[in-house]
Amino acid sequence: MAIKVYILKKSIMKSSIDEYLEMKAELKERKKLEKQMNPESTMEQKQKKELRAVFVSESDTALQALEIAGISYEGDIDLDDIEFCKVESQQKCICGNLHIPRRNDVLGEKIRMYFFANRKNIVIIDDEDFAEKIIKRIIASRTKPGQSRERFLYNFCAKFMDEDLDNLGRYEKKIMGIEEEINEGDLDEVTEEIALLRKELLILREYYDEMNDFGKQLEENENNFFSGKNLSYFGTISDRADRLMGRTMYLLDYIGQVRDTYQGKVAEHQNDNMEFLTIISTIFFPLTLITGWYGMNFDNMPELTHGYPFVIGLSLVVVAVIIIIFKKRKIL
Repeated sequence: MAIKVYILKKSIMKSSIDEYLEMKAELKERKKLEKQMNPESTMEQKQKKELRAVFVSESDTALQALEIAGISYEGDIDLDDIEFCKVESQQKCICGNLHIPRRNDVLGEKIRMYFFANRKNIVIIDDEDFAEKIIKRIIASRTKPGQSRERFLYNFCAKFMDEDLDNLGRYEKKIMGIEEEINEGDLDEVTEEIALLRKELLILREYYDEMNDFGKQLEENENNFFSGKNLSYFGTISDRADRLMGRTMYLLDYIGQVRDTYQGKVAEHQNDNMEFLTIISTIFFPLTLITGWYGMNFDNMPELTHGYPFVIGLSLVVVAVIIIIFKKRKIL
């Protein structure tokens, strides 16, 4: 039987619970009739006919949702406490934390969610309608959220990660644009742009690393809450996160190379300035010596009679000689 999804918001909570309980009672009656008609049905056939549900709830109704789903969790439920993605196994359930960067504001507030799973049901705690939107996208693309809890969790994680590769492609284009600006000599505000992109990519790398571990922890199936034949779904989540992390690492290397190019351009620009100042100093140093020498005004200096034109002529000759030397050595 396919997974059924119930949205447990305050405004529609009663109708969702009534629908679930009605379906549960109907399925129970149907199983009783089938048992009378076919008492030799296998355990696998019985499990296929069990009602499996996903409850999407807000923090205010989290405890009610867990109670309806038959999930016993030992711990506090506070979305503000979530700082990274992880999976925690308890004796009666699995608890997962999701801490997802927003594509349009990686440095801003993250999307925080809990999910809980036992051997029958899943409960997702989310205060931002993010989970509901993801489920609607799953239904729109596949018509059903999944035939099992494992398939549902795979669909859910894959759906909020399915545009991440395109997002990383946009980062690559931004870095290429910065590289072109540097090569064209436009160095204004490049440092800030590089620092911002690098910080965002570091956050994404950490997130994909956490999702990689997240998938592996689910695949380990520590307390056997999931069916062994469906554990490959979680391995696919881990593989996808690993590929995205590899792509992010490549972009971090790329932006590091662009930063090195920028620093090289800045150093080249500084060297040009130093070379210009050195040339000016080299030209004016002999002139300073000449003016200092003839500024002493001793009485027995023969050049004092026509000294002014002589000093001007000598200075021009010195400047011309220095320029010719610089030209020959290709300094100018």
